[in-house]
Amino acid sequence: MASLSVGQVAQRAGVKISTLHFYEQKELITSWRNGGNQRRFDRSVLRRIAIIKTAQQLGFSLADITQALAHLPQNEAPSKSDWQELSTQWHNNLDQRIKQLETLRDELTKCIGCGCLSLENCPLHNQDDRLASKGTGAVLWQTT
Repeated sequence: MASLSVGQVAQRAGVKISTLHFYEQKELITSWRNGGNQRRFDRSVLRRIAIIKTAQQLGFSLADITQALAHLPQNEAPSKSDWQELSTQWHNNLDQRIKQLETLRDELTKCIGCGCLSLENCPLHNQDDRLASKGTGAVLWQTT
């Protein structure tokens, strides 16, 4: 199977070359150098990049993506069972986030999860500003 140049991968994957360098730096993808010292990629990198782009569109952090890709084989396309395992993990994570977003949507007119917009205290979730001892910002929302 023929390898791909960095330009070919960038074009086929729909990303900039600098994005490929970034992914490599973060160890999300790998390449090697040929005899002419040109960076080369296995064709399976296209599938990994597709997974990375999908995960980013779903809002996963680079740490989440790195952890997910650690369970996939390097330099070969993920199998159906590899993808099923990964998609199950993502499904559970997305379910949690959807629940959080629905809660935020439903409570938005009352409070934004104790950021707190009331400045001093929130009669719903932060009566007498008791959450101040737990830190700044939306401390309640982060634990929902």
